[in-house]
Amino acid sequence: MVKAIRLYEHGAPEMMKLDDVELGEPKTGEIKMKNIAIGINYLDVYMRKGLLIGYSPPVPYTPGMEAAGVVIAVGPEVTTCKVGDIVAYAGFPVCAYAEEQILPAERVVQVPPSIDPIVAAASIFKGLTAEVLVRRCFKVGPGHTILYHAAAGGVGSLACQWANALGATVIGTVSTKEKAVQAKEDGCHHVIIYKEENFVDRVMEITSGKGVDVAYDSIGKDTFEGSLACVKSRGYMVSFGMASGEAELTYRHLTYKSVFFTIPQFLLYTEERSDLVAASHEVFSNIEKGVLRVRVNQYPLSQAVQAHSDLENRKTTGSIVLIPSK
Repeated sequence: MVKAIRLYEHGAPEMMKLDDVELGEPKTGEIKMKNIAIGINYLDVYMRKGLLIGYSPPVPYTPGMEAAGVVIAVGPEVTTCKVGDIVAYAGFPVCAYAEEQILPAERVVQVPPSIDPIVAAASIFKGLTAEVLVRRCFKVGPGHTILYHAAAGGVGSLACQWANALGATVIGTVSTKEKAVQAKEDGCHHVIIYKEENFVDRVMEITSGKGVDVAYDSIGKDTFEGSLACVKSRGYMVSFGMASGEAELTYRHLTYKSVFFTIPQFLLYTEERSDLVAASHEVFSNIEKGVLRVRVNQYPLSQAVQAHSDLENRKTTGSIVLIPSK
């Protein structure tokens, strides 16, 4: 038996309970991993609330889509790792909030010796998401101006650093002065505290009325219209979250300025193992070189409820991890 967080019904964070679960042994093509650290993502919140029915497992289930740990057992026909390896995974299966878990060997990647497993757990899902945002769905480069909402969040921190390193002018929005300081440290050339000023007006002022090449919006309903207003003609609108609720997209939204609209899902960009390994290598390489600095907030696994509550109430910055040993 191992300790795991179980969600017994959709709703508030308190619906999650620490419980004992029977794990079993890995089958063909699977590994068993003893988790060192487990990443928390906003996707976990959406699933907990029941907003992604058909995408998340039926209740009861163990949440979580990101972790790093040590391989403690391998099933038959596993060639990508061995017992004792430090590995990480991001995505499916949903089962990470546990002391141990069984995973498809094809979905785990090696963690370089120079990277702390806690950092790996805090960055693999968010780093792969950032890689898709700035390298794939819109290839950020010198001369571009980008708008990024929630610049002090787990993905935002990495994406803004990365975009800055690629030569873009980065405009970030945050909710507090404290988060504004972090966003500046993480590569934002301009930071807008959206509770104190209208971000659309400020963006247009910064860009001399031209707008931005791409807007990255994980907030959804509250910022969607404003984000579109900030995008220049034939610019890109990248929507990848709905923290404030689902935005209503209409034909009018996209035709007004011939905007390119996309909802990227990094899992679809890394379906092939070769793509997963290549993207993970780019994330870890940038961490090793200091291009990406990972901010980590640690909670014991037993305090997953508090971690979710703090995330939803915007009390955290950077990435959140659960530590089974605490």
